[in-house]
Amino acid sequence: MYHFVGIKGAGMSSLAQMMCELNYDVQGSDVAKHFFTEEGLIKRNIPIFVYDENNIKEDMIIIRGESITDDNPEIKQAKKLGLTIHSYSEMLGIITKQFKTICVAGCHGKTTTTAMISHVLNDIKGTNYLIGDGNGYADKKNEFFVLESCEYRRHFLNYTPYYVVITNIDFDHVDYYKDIDDVKDAYQEFANKATKMIIACGDDKYTHDLKTDKKIVYYGLENGNDIVATNVNYKQDGTSFDVEIDGKFYGSFDLPIFGKHMVLDALGTIAVCFYEDIKSSDVQNIFKTFKGAKRRFSQTVIGNNIVIDDYAHHPNEIEANLNAIKQKYPNKKIIAIMQPHTFTRTKEFAKEIAEKLNIADEAYVMDIHPARELQEDYPDITSDIIIKNLKNGHSIDIDEAYKLKNNENTVFAFMSPNDISKLENDLIEMLRN
Repeated sequence: MYHFVGIKGAGMSSLAQMMCELNYDVQGSDVAKHFFTEEGLIKRNIPIFVYDENNIKEDMIIIRGESITDDNPEIKQAKKLGLTIHSYSEMLGIITKQFKTICVAGCHGKTTTTAMISHVLNDIKGTNYLIGDGNGYADKKNEFFVLESCEYRRHFLNYTPYYVVITNIDFDHVDYYKDIDDVKDAYQEFANKATKMIIACGDDKYTHDLKTDKKIVYYGLENGNDIVATNVNYKQDGTSFDVEIDGKFYGSFDLPIFGKHMVLDALGTIAVCFYEDIKSSDVQNIFKTFKGAKRRFSQTVIGNNIVIDDYAHHPNEIEANLNAIKQKYPNKKIIAIMQPHTFTRTKEFAKEIAEKLNIADEAYVMDIHPARELQEDYPDITSDIIIKNLKNGHSIDIDEAYKLKNNENTVFAFMSPNDISKLENDLIEMLRN
């Protein structure tokens, strides 16, 4: 029996679902609070318990979420019993050796790119996948495994990639990486692990610094890339573009997606398909049914108002999300609602976050979600250091949806990797009533 400690985490939930499909005996535990990641677990009848040392038995192998600390009662009990404990990334590393694994990494865009590649390959060839939005699927008969690969603490170095896909290289996870050079070193080591080839976004300013004897191809909107999107047309109902590969026309694509960043994600997907000899016409047809990843530009329509839920928390992600909203809803007011994630990230990027939030007409900022950090270690770091740099900015708490309700013809852009669903749901209910 494989017991997942922290099974409601997005990656952990995905891995548990995938291992269940591969006929492993799987169960797990977490806090009692409900998370959207439970849907797939419940669908597969995977038992979910609340943390308790009595959940741990002598015949178990433990899979430990990356955020689970040594003082967790189940980890304590597992160590007491001398059980084998694998971290999430270590267990994934074991799984990647069984398939031709397509590892998708990058500070931004890796979830959507993983979802896109999975969507296309699964329709054409059948593929296993693990996406950081809580989705996972596997069948032993499948040749490929598409894996969202996180750079945090160099976790992606546990994997054995067939393809390495890099959407961008950026400075993030500032509680671990010292600077951008430290991040680049991690990606260099990751790229060197590819057994077939590396596919990287050539529009990114750091991917060309990769030095490797492996085959590497670049995609993007700029000239000089091996795979280039041309004639890009950003419309209110989606985005259309042509693709040239090595200077030759590959195909025309019309997708229900918004923003330049989504075009880049699509190009990464097209690159994998091209090198797997998939016809452009097949990719075109399947792209049209792509509905996006969970919590990536997810929309709820209430009259002439729109509520958008997105995972964005890095300045570049905030910018991409708000510009995509402007593309789809050019005649609506935009109100951004954000919860900063970690004190270290807020300290590092406060001015840049405010600059990007100013793309919106108005912005509300919640208290910082500490994640693995403690407020007492950062006494001077609060959301106020963002709010003071906003042109039209305010603070908001999880139970203050009433501050937002008196708006019409408005897009409310909720952005956070954390669960702020109460604030969103309260606003939706107020708007409906």
